[in-house]
Amino acid sequence: MSIAPDVKEALIKEYATKENDTGSPEVQIAILTSRITTLTEHFKTHKKDNHSRRGLLKLVSQRRKLLDYVKAKDVSRYQSLIGRLGIRR
Repeated sequence: MSIAPDVKEALIKEYATKENDTGSPEVQIAILTSRITTLTEHFKTHKKDNHSRRGLLKLVSQRRKLLDYVKAKDVSRYQSLIGRLGIRR
């Protein structure tokens, strides 16, 4: 499941660190978080969708690696990011 292009643009604008920034870890984590929440809602009605569940686990793993990278580089940036996204970690 993907997210709508307008939602993705809004996330990019909100979490970008500079002009035309689409690849920074903050933007990538925000997009992954949006996809994870969408899939989580999907599983509330489709409990037996194990193929998509595998994709969800891959997204969570990818987000965790990016969060570990940000934490290793700058702890204050990491703290502000998880606060803004509402991720408990």
